[in-house]
Amino acid sequence: MQREKILQQVQDFRESYDFIVIGGGATGVGIALETSTRGYKTLLLEKSDFAKSTSSKSTKLLHGGVRYLAQGDVALVREACVERGRLLRNAPHLTKNQSFVIPAFGWFDELKYTVGLKMYDLLAGTYSLGRSHRISKKKTLEKIPTIQADKITGGIVYHDGQFDDTRMAVNVLQSSEENGAHVLNYTEVKGLTKSGEGKIDGVLFEDLETGKNYNVKGKAVINATGVFGDRILQLDEPGLAKTIRPSQGIHVVLDPSFLPGDHAIMIPKTDDGRVLFAVPWHNKVVVGTTDTPVEDASLEPVALEEELKFILKTTAKYLTKAPRRTDILSIFAGLRPLAAPKADSSKTKEISRSHKIAVSDSHLFTMVGGKWTTFRKMAQDMVERVEEVKMWEKTKSQTKNFKIHGYQKDVDLDDPMYVYGTDREKILELASSEPGMDEILSGIFKLRKAQVVWAVRHEMARTVEDVLARRTRCLLLDAREAKRVAPQVAAIIAEETGKDKKWEENQLEDFMKVAENYICCDKVKV
Repeated sequence: MQREKILQQVQDFRESYDFIVIGGGATGVGIALETSTRGYKTLLLEKSDFAKSTSSKSTKLLHGGVRYLAQGDVALVREACVERGRLLRNAPHLTKNQSFVIPAFGWFDELKYTVGLKMYDLLAGTYSLGRSHRISKKKTLEKIPTIQADKITGGIVYHDGQFDDTRMAVNVLQSSEENGAHVLNYTEVKGLTKSGEGKIDGVLFEDLETGKNYNVKGKAVINATGVFGDRILQLDEPGLAKTIRPSQGIHVVLDPSFLPGDHAIMIPKTDDGRVLFAVPWHNKVVVGTTDTPVEDASLEPVALEEELKFILKTTAKYLTKAPRRTDILSIFAGLRPLAAPKADSSKTKEISRSHKIAVSDSHLFTMVGGKWTTFRKMAQDMVERVEEVKMWEKTKSQTKNFKIHGYQKDVDLDDPMYVYGTDREKILELASSEPGMDEILSGIFKLRKAQVVWAVRHEMARTVEDVLARRTRCLLLDAREAKRVAPQVAAIIAEETGKDKKWEENQLEDFMKVAENYICCDKVKV
């Protein structure tokens, strides 16, 4: 993906797009893939970087939703289990089968979770990732050697999926572009245009890099902006009441000594009723999450002191090695776009996790809710709803078995470049063919200069943060190391894009401010 080239294509496109998708997170990229593979001419516009907000701050799980089963939402669990299985088949370079252990504290726990997870297996059907079963206390300690032995009676093993969220977003967008879609980051939608009949027929957007404005026509406009959805809704109907209640979740990242081995932990019910995960990811351990209602959506949410205390206190109850603030390599916060059924509801557990589609009188189509696991099905549902409302001829989904860009079986998970799939060889070729490209910028991350250049040339990375937070995952894995390599990354991007020293200095300043939000001891708000 090359931004300047795509922007020129948009400028030269004189027809009306079939779909204009506003938002480049999980929902938007899924819709771009769904529409482009059906033959629809598609434009996707993202105000910041792709997956900048919620979609890069997930727990990195593709899960059917064990806790939704406990709530009796069997249909949601079935849908998620099937979609989880499809993703593992369609993007094996970005996904893996992750085994979990639920520690049991008595025979009732063992019985309850064993029975519940057997139902989980049945709902997955042919997409099951492995049989759930009870294991002894001895086996539990072998799989989770840092669990507190005196508290458990045994454990239950089950399977879910794990993935890299922003690498998935980038590869899905590359697949969309390969099918004719135009996708752009750093483009802000400023207005919606309407026909004489009052139906939306296009958008006004600004290229935030140049300040140039564009007016493009679209037969169907999709609001896929997640927690920021109300802003687009208010462009359609000024003064409209808020329809989205964000909920914040944080994660802390630790070194693997806190959870050695390949197995993850799931605590299904903590003291305050929340679920806690500790999951191996890119040779680190991700622990989370929280569920805190917040009033306003932010592009860069900050962990709250109460959330951090909850994570550390709860983890200490289950692990023999209790993490301290100084052990945290990175801490990140994300927002969930939840649709509140009641305007006065403040309990996020009462807010649906399933996706919903709303259609305004002027035909603005808005998707609210959902999750990465079901992003493909969400997109399918949206396209089918548009075809129904617009009374278009129905088309057939092409994505159920669609191989995502980079598709490669049997990747080496010990290779830090495995997430590139088939692009890995192209990056290594770049590293060997141009002088200096094989330089290692970070021994911790095994980050090559060629990866930074590749991100700029082929993955539409525009900033230091784009590279270190999303094209690679350095900022989320070790914020201090990411700060250390940032000057080199800024210099490489500047050289590659022809930017001057002032741009480079501004980039560094901007990145350092963002990176402070990921360093625990220096910034957690009280």
